[in-house]
Amino acid sequence: MTLCLLLLSTVALAAAVPVPRALTRAAWPEREPVVGLWVWQCLVATVLLCCLAALVLGAAAVFHTVRDHVFAPAPPAVTAAYDLSAAPVWAVVSTLLLAAGAAWTTAMLARELVETRRRRGAARAQLRERAPDLPPGLGTLERGPLLVLEDEYPDAWWMPGSPPQLIVTTGALHRLTDHQLDAVLTHERGHARARHDWLLHLSTALATGFPRVPLFAHFCDQTHRLVELAADDTASRRCGHLTTALALITLNQHRGVLSCASSHRLLGERVDRLLEPPPRLLRRQRALTSATAALVPLLPLLIVFGPGLSALA
Repeated sequence: MTLCLLLLSTVALAAAVPVPRALTRAAWPEREPVVGLWVWQCLVATVLLCCLAALVLGAAAVFHTVRDHVFAPAPPAVTAAYDLSAAPVWAVVSTLLLAAGAAWTTAMLARELVETRRRRGAARAQLRERAPDLPPGLGTLERGPLLVLEDEYPDAWWMPGSPPQLIVTTGALHRLTDHQLDAVLTHERGHARARHDWLLHLSTALATGFPRVPLFAHFCDQTHRLVELAADDTASRRCGHLTTALALITLNQHRGVLSCASSHRLLGERVDRLLEPPPRLLRRQRALTSATAALVPLLPLLIVFGPGLSALA
């Protein structure tokens, strides 16, 4: 058991500290944001699996009830391979810390879900007030997935939920050409199809709950950046890079899209990337990177099940 816990700790520390820092300095995620998002998700899954596996092993060593439930269907040789008879003091302490971390993670995820539902409810109530009245006789019909608001402020956004809805203001309709409007709508639909809202909620909850963990902080920052780049790619493949860039500038020029301020820096980076699109990775490179990232979360499982499989061999 001690060796398993040490290996799990090593893998978790490697995935939580040096690997995220190296990944944030890499240039290839900007070329392939979808693959970059997948790699970040695999890293987070690896750390969470390491913590969960260590928690189960530690609890089985400390508490006989947990041990009886976890190893009930296993032969005696498998139970003996983990050496759960005597748990050292550090194992007891680490198990209690991991249990507290698991409870805190669950609380942060639950709070994010509750806050999301509250914000969406408030936003939908505001939309109902701002939405134009339907003609007589059509009040009971659904407005559909696209809602146009009377507002001089140019904006467009996708509101997840049930049902999901795409909102665009008349200010955006007046300023955008038909092709630019198509690019904006395609960008927002790209967010919806990829369910980027759930990924953003997860990264925000982890970063809020564990602000001192480099992996979760980088995961949150990079997720907010890469989902926009991925949606830009979706729009540019359909409508063209130049059209998408012009649409982005038109919608955000009043916000200072080309400003060097930190709050606007991402907009400037997106425009530069659209005007000078970087070359994509080769298909073989994308497949290899995705497959390698998918194998990383299997390391905690191999470490945990290794002694048991060896005992059965």
